[in-house]
Amino acid sequence: MKKIFFLVLVAAVSFTSCKKEDSDKSGIFKGPETILYHGKAWTWIQLNKEGNPERVAISVNDDALNSVKIGDDNTGDHAHNDHLILKFHPKADVTPFKHVWLNWNPSGHPPVGIYNKPHFDFHYYMVSPEERETFVDQAKLDASLPAGYLPANYIGIDPVPTMGKHYVDVTSPELNGHPFSQTFIFGSYDAKLAFWEPMITLEFLKNTTDFVRDIPQPAKFQKTGYYPTKMRVAKFNGTTNIILEGFVLRQAS
Repeated sequence: MKKIFFLVLVAAVSFTSCKKEDSDKSGIFKGPETILYHGKAWTWIQLNKEGNPERVAISVNDDALNSVKIGDDNTGDHAHNDHLILKFHPKADVTPFKHVWLNWNPSGHPPVGIYNKPHFDFHYYMVSPEERETFVDQAKLDASLPAGYLPANYIGIDPVPTMGKHYVDVTSPELNGHPFSQTFIFGSYDAKLAFWEPMITLEFLKNTTDFVRDIPQPAKFQKTGYYPTKMRVAKFNGTTNIILEGFVLRQAS
């Protein structure tokens, strides 16, 4: 399965450089690279022949993963010590995601004993960076998503200014006595879904070649669009890719 996935990925990258039929909108489209410690990070999107999303991803190269600082003094209040904005290629407008806010936590963050491991928060935001920066009104930070717009077993915690209110799956292994390696979080502001977030430890990213998990799905969606159903971590050619895939067209309800 892993080999097939990478062959498809390589073929798609090569295919974008070839002449295609006018009706063929497929390809992989890369966003701008951004410096991350001694390496780089960037986004990309893969479209099918109809121009619909198949995968959207964050790529972090080995130079970055091997140079992030670890164990820096953390404020203990869910502060994110290092963060950067990653932009998408314009072709990514076919997804609900408008930018990535990548946060590196050298010592993790609370709750202590659960998330205090060095890890990344990969926020796939559904708003622009400028709009995200306005997430400061406490009442709107505290406001919860209406019933049905979150997957089952998710509860709201930790409203963070310029980030949003977080929702965690209470059935996640790390909340039930198992070590934290990876989890999936959602976020909102003003009772509107604002981000989808794979949260993954550095150890897991370094040691994982290919991993796929389901993303819990809500019963209802606030906006019509294509939404992912799976999250994948895959290594290829010195790069670790954090991929959202299995896109399905959802109708607002």
